Amino acid sequence: MSQYDYDLFVIGGGSGGVRAARMSAGHGARVAIAEERYWGGTCVNVGCVPKKLFSYAAHFAEDFHDAARFGWTVGEPSFDWATLRDNKTAEIERLNGIYDRMLKAAGCEVLWGRATVVDPHTVEINGQQITADKILIAVGGWPFVPDIPGKEHAVTSNEMFFLEELPRDIVVVGGGYIAVEFAGIMKGLGVNVTQLYRGPHFLRGFDDDIREHLAVEMRKKGIDLRFNCNIDIIEKKGTRLVADLNDGSQIETDMVMYATGRRPSTRGIGLEEAGVELNDNGTIPVDEQFQSNVPSILALGDILGRIELTPVATTEGMAIANTHFAGKPTTVDYNYVPSAVFSQPPIGSVGLTEAQARDEHGDYIDVYLSEFKPLKHTISGNEERTLMKLVVVRSTDRVVGAHMVGPEAGEMMQGFAVAMKAGATKAIFDSTIGIHPTSAEEFVTMREVKRSAAKEAAE
Repeated sequence: MSQYDYDLFVIGGGSGGVRAARMSAGHGARVAIAEERYWGGTCVNVGCVPKKLFSYAAHFAEDFHDAARFGWTVGEPSFDWATLRDNKTAEIERLNGIYDRMLKAAGCEVLWGRATVVDPHTVEINGQQITADKILIAVGGWPFVPDIPGKEHAVTSNEMFFLEELPRDIVVVGGGYIAVEFAGIMKGLGVNVTQLYRGPHFLRGFDDDIREHLAVEMRKKGIDLRFNCNIDIIEKKGTRLVADLNDGSQIETDMVMYATGRRPSTRGIGLEEAGVELNDNGTIPVDEQFQSNVPSILALGDILGRIELTPVATTEGMAIANTHFAGKPTTVDYNYVPSAVFSQPPIGSVGLTEAQARDEHGDYIDVYLSEFKPLKHTISGNEERTLMKLVVVRSTDRVVGAHMVGPEAGEMMQGFAVAMKAGATKAIFDSTIGIHPTSAEEFVTMREVKRSAAKEAAE
């Protein structure tokens, strides 16, 4: 008989924590999991799932417009925010129920409440102390709003999913994927949108050609996109907000939404008191087995400060279950992790950007680019254009980066991620027969090098 109440106690019911709990229980571990808010964490409740549903909704205005040139007559379209919001909420509640049933079916003890760490083998929840051989921290993060005068008047992405009514206009502050996605969603739903970013260009970390192309497309759609611009003060005047900007101008708006990053929810839950080292930004350093400096306390997901994506967290959860409860030491390979930004139009990306490839391989890379109007828009009258890009290491011919802006970019990139993970070369791409007519076939028909050290030297 173990000296502890459980083999594993999981604090946090997001996708990573739930996966680790279920899989560990499946390997025979005695597991308890505590959650204080909702199952599925950010992704299921106020992140990827409802955001993607909103993104679908935002596309219909353009679809109605495009249909006319294909012979369809559509009446004057109208949009009801409450219908979308409430149907979204019903779907999220359904998913929460599924998570709850899956955990219980796996044999996990489900506890509701705020759990804190007492010592390396003890947690406290609802006034009760519980012991465990291992404690897994999977608490995720929470939106951060800079400390400026009037910050109390702003909202974050969390509140956007439950608005009583849509604003007439909105200022979105931030340059990450959440800011970019909500700027596109709001514009597609008929809201006047201004997006501000304090840096020279948004989506830092994505390929430069992709960032620049998306900015052009967003401006075509009527989004007022301003770089090197930020809010100094927000004041409430009647029912409206007035934002003073750092360039001396003002914006009057119905709503200001901040999407300026998320901070790990690791403070105030007893970690430091239990001896766990935290980085300055609140992330937790762990080894390949996801152990902190206190070996019995593990961590996964966004609080590691690695790749903050739900599939990464669930993969880490599986690795923890295999390593610690199945006798199958498992590490996570963070190379060639595909990602998507559900902007308008969307981005799909896997592997190295051109800049990263040059840093890693010097000038010995070739860049292939294709920018075109998709077949659909040759009739629709829509001016949106697609961009595709491949980054290739010349010495090995290996494709190390694939990037796209255009419809279904995320769907396409999943398949290319498999190929690149397997080591596909440009020759393999070239020898693959495309599906015609599709945009995807462009990835296997790009023949002309757009940029390379050899070409630049010759010119």
